[in-house]
Amino acid sequence: MAEVSEVLMSVLSTIRVPRPGDRVHKDECALSFSSPESEGGLYVCMNSFLGFGSQYVDRHHTRSGQRAYLHISRTRKAPKEDEENSGSGDPPKKKPTRLAIGIEGGFNVEQEQYEEEVKVVLFPDRQEVTSDDLATMPDLVRERVSLAMAGLMSADSVSHALQVQQWDGEVRAESRHAIELKQLDNGTKIPPSGWRCEVCDLQENLWMNLSDGRVFCGRRYFDGSGGNNHALLHFQQTGHPLAVKLGTITPDGADVYSYDEDDMVLDPKLPEHLSHFGIDMMTMEKTERTMTELEIAVNQRVGEWEVIQESGATLRPLSGPGLTGMKNLGNSCYLNSVMQVLFTVPDFQSKYVSNIDKIFGEAPSDPTQDFKTQVAKLGYGLLSGEYSKPAPDPGEGSEPSSEPRGDQVGIAARMFKALVGRGHSEFSTNRQQDAQEFLLHFINMVERNCRSGVNPSEAFRFLVEERIVCQQSQKAKYTQRVDYILQLPVPMDQATNTEELQEAERRREEADSSGAPPPALVRACIPFTACMAALSEPETLTDFWSSAAQAKTTATKTTRFASFPDHMVIQVKKFTFGQDWVPKKLDVSIDVPDTLDLTALRGTGQQPGEELLPEVAPPPLMTPDVEVKAPVLDDSTVSQLCEMGFPLEACRKAVYYTGNTGIDAAMNWVMGHMDDPDFSAPMVLPGTSSAPGTTPTESVSEEHLATIVSMGFSRDQATRALRATSNVLERAVDWIFSHLDDLESMEVSEGGRSAAESEGSREPPPGPKVRDGPGKYELFAFISHMGTSTMCGHYVCHIKKDQQWVIFNDQKVCASEKPPKDLGYLYFYRRVTE
Repeated sequence: MAEVSEVLMSVLSTIRVPRPGDRVHKDECALSFSSPESEGGLYVCMNSFLGFGSQYVDRHHTRSGQRAYLHISRTRKAPKEDEENSGSGDPPKKKPTRLAIGIEGGFNVEQEQYEEEVKVVLFPDRQEVTSDDLATMPDLVRERVSLAMAGLMSADSVSHALQVQQWDGEVRAESRHAIELKQLDNGTKIPPSGWRCEVCDLQENLWMNLSDGRVFCGRRYFDGSGGNNHALLHFQQTGHPLAVKLGTITPDGADVYSYDEDDMVLDPKLPEHLSHFGIDMMTMEKTERTMTELEIAVNQRVGEWEVIQESGATLRPLSGPGLTGMKNLGNSCYLNSVMQVLFTVPDFQSKYVSNIDKIFGEAPSDPTQDFKTQVAKLGYGLLSGEYSKPAPDPGEGSEPSSEPRGDQVGIAARMFKALVGRGHSEFSTNRQQDAQEFLLHFINMVERNCRSGVNPSEAFRFLVEERIVCQQSQKAKYTQRVDYILQLPVPMDQATNTEELQEAERRREEADSSGAPPPALVRACIPFTACMAALSEPETLTDFWSSAAQAKTTATKTTRFASFPDHMVIQVKKFTFGQDWVPKKLDVSIDVPDTLDLTALRGTGQQPGEELLPEVAPPPLMTPDVEVKAPVLDDSTVSQLCEMGFPLEACRKAVYYTGNTGIDAAMNWVMGHMDDPDFSAPMVLPGTSSAPGTTPTESVSEEHLATIVSMGFSRDQATRALRATSNVLERAVDWIFSHLDDLESMEVSEGGRSAAESEGSREPPPGPKVRDGPGKYELFAFISHMGTSTMCGHYVCHIKKDQQWVIFNDQKVCASEKPPKDLGYLYFYRRVTE
């Protein structure tokens, strides 16, 4: 021990006690998915607080010179026969009683099912020091090391803090309808028990409308249970907003739902409202589970294979390289599905996995914050097969299952999720997100980080040709834009089972009026050919400014491919808006083909003998007075957009960039630019570098300039981005990547000459790099969504591996028996080589 004590004394200055704000990575390796539960445990550097698995800790010691590591290992406890009353002296495991996290009574997120062993390990000889060993060492060593150990163990790990933020799902707002709620004097009195739905006679999940006392069943849940939606239909017919769940009324309160506000609410006048219909709240007893209790039950069984499976089939679990499951980190199924598919693409495999040793060797001192390192770590985790092992058996005491469980140990991509979501208002949360939006977000991050090297997102990049023909002059205009996803419209009027749909609707209306059970669901069948026809159909543009006629006229726009990518992503536009601007999902079945030929949709460019529209700008929006820099805008159009709730600066831009051509054109501009980082930033006029009323020569941060220039942009481009975003670096980086087309064609720099002119060249700047080839493809993967909205529900993906379809449902990886190709949301095709 004396020798070890001397070593500890020599490295004492490098051992730190975590302070508030320090990032402590004590449950995930920075370069792999090793954890304290993994074989070999986890080594946490006692200086940088980075964690490393046994296979990478020597590398970190060699590169950093650090010698003291806290070794944490956990082994699973044997399950107790009776967790409620173990008889062993241990406190019983508490079941959650609140729909909350990090709050007393909420979900427990601690590793209570593990026994933990902690010790200090000194490198390079791996000398071990336990707490008992420290007791025999000099006071200075004992106190300093013990304090560091205690600080590390008590500190919240980074992933824990990100995964588990204090959240209370039971906090409810007071309904705006409660105080002034009008109740009908219709003589209705509700008995204390024996309730039934007035339409279908259902005797559970019943809701009494607080305006008229009518009793109806609740919503149908995603698994078909619950109710038949009759309480909701009653609200749609009458507009009476509030309903109370019968069976949950007690002297302490009850479940009250506001259909108008679409949320559980508080009704401060509930005793009075119930009394109106003869219900004495003080005498009522609870007979049904509250909505909170139902949600807790659902959350406790999240991830069960039975919730989503293929037609009740018994699915055969798979494991091995490329067959690794991903843990759901709280609605992260959208991320899991997208990344599973992307690492099936050879470009992503070769960029990040084939070069993993080089990437790790060049990783910065904190690899947890390096995009390339974390993507490589995820890719290797999915493809290597190291983590594709069956999950531990839950042990005795669990209910036996005759079906294969299918779930794996898998990988928990917490570090990756935190990095790619950092700073993003949606992807940084634990809420459900749109898989298509995340795919584009991730591709955008790849673009940012691959400007000076091989870019795997080129596999998806293609050029779109738009041909606009002025109907008055018959002259044409051609433009090209970059895209990564083909959005496929769903023409509902082309359904092949119209009569069946009409009959189903008639039966549904009859059931609603007679109280009979609702008929079976009939899904609209839309031919894929009809979707492609709708895609290629010319679009009519009204209020088009024709440079040939020098007036507004009608034009037609035709969209075609200017190039075909190696991999084609098709998004079925199932999510749309109703007439009331409420988001809805189209429930359709589309006969998506296994092979696809898009050759007929290739653009041909200018036709022989076809005249082009003159390159003349629309009527000038600047006043003749050169001293006045503000554009002349149609105030009425700006006001109409503002009344819709859009930011003033965004409304001004919409009117400016659509040439004062009316509310429809401006609205279309707004809808197409809502995701722009500078959507609500002050408008910057073309040819200037500042918003109206600001000083064009406003200085920008040299440090920020250097950061952006280091990413491969010119100083002029970096300056323009910073000035357009009030000198905020994060916004400038987002701005520059959303304006790549504009920046590539910058004709005049801040110095008055273009870069091309300064180099003596008059050649136009090169366009974006795209691959091109035959437009013939084969389907290799698709992502499906279950639920009524992109903000809820669940995503799974199916991937074709060695001619076998495989379903990836978070941690569960199984051979697919009946891949539901007709119900997908995102489809991934690869080019067929002749």
